[in-house]
Amino acid sequence: MSEIVYNVTVNVSDEIHDEWVDWMRDVHIPEVLGTGMFVSARFMRVHALEQGGKTYATAYTAESMERYERYLKEFAPALRAKTEAAFGDHVHAFRTMLEVLASYETRAKA
Repeated sequence: MSEIVYNVTVNVSDEIHDEWVDWMRDVHIPEVLGTGMFVSARFMRVHALEQGGKTYATAYTAESMERYERYLKEFAPALRAKTEAAFGDHVHAFRTMLEVLASYETRAKA
């Protein structure tokens, strides 16, 4: 059984940036986690050459492909519609699914 990372990369227009970040932290990410299909989420700023707006990535971790697929079928359409209703074309998302093949960790040396 493989761990699955559902990554959603979003470019957000400057006009609604602050409102969107607050909404992600306070509403959207808790709602996605509240589905019970993911065990964790990481909300990150992407630092790259941008053509406008700011870019963020949210990585949701699922314990199995079945949970990820269930999320896509049962929960994603309504949550995507809610995002569209709130922010329209001020946000543009790109979604990927990653299968974790191995994890490595180290402790930083002082």
